[in-house]
Amino acid sequence: MNISKPYPNLAQSWGITGIVIACMLLFTPINVVLNPILGKEYSMMAYYILTMGVAFFLSHLIRKNETSNKTYQLQIASPQLLPLIILAAWGLLLGVVTPIGNLIPMPKMFQEMFKELAELKGFGAFVMMVVAAPLFEELIFRGIILDGMLKRYTPAKAIFWSAFLFGFVHLNPWQFVTGLVIGAFIGWIYYHTRSLTVSIIIHAAVNCVGFFMRFFIDDTDMDATLVEAYESLSNAVLITSGAILTASLCIFILMRRFSNKQVKPTV
Repeated sequence: MNISKPYPNLAQSWGITGIVIACMLLFTPINVVLNPILGKEYSMMAYYILTMGVAFFLSHLIRKNETSNKTYQLQIASPQLLPLIILAAWGLLLGVVTPIGNLIPMPKMFQEMFKELAELKGFGAFVMMVVAAPLFEELIFRGIILDGMLKRYTPAKAIFWSAFLFGFVHLNPWQFVTGLVIGAFIGWIYYHTRSLTVSIIIHAAVNCVGFFMRFFIDDTDMDATLVEAYESLSNAVLITSGAILTASLCIFILMRRFSNKQVKPTV
């Protein structure tokens, strides 16, 4: 019987993250070339799918070479937990990520970048954000990095570093906060369920909120405070506290369910 070597360790995980960033830089000209042909939205979609597809393919080949493992755990053991999991993720997004991100000053260069992204509201943007991003990013950061580090390190260390690298690869502090918080939650869920499909669903649900908020929130004033964005202090307090309460309650119930089932992840 072939016994796989645990892969990756922390240094190798940084290497995989480096592959992703290198692909992002390497294929940037593709976006420039396709822009006048396909338009901004579809050129960005093509660029993203090519970038992350190649990054995953290379990372998968390295993992396969190191471990002889070419499969990913896609089963959903407890689909009835999905509503709780998604509500918790949305609560963390609105109650933790949004307030923290709003406190970080944004230079004009990044404001213009995020405004351009916020203008992408069509089918191509939806595919990129809600389909391609959850699929490729979860395959890399949970399917390869976290799954391997869980076989080498304590769950806390593996979950933290996989979330840190997931945030880091976005190369800006605002998405780093999202990647760290949501990535840690997804990592915790993956540890207990060992289901990459659940991770993809959580990621898609979070990105879906971000996509559809583009139609309801004015993104022209990137300097707006949280109170200004929600139009009043009472709205900001109500939404934030309600989201935190929802996330806390859902996570508490999930902890009880995981504990009662005595989930013992296989390695």
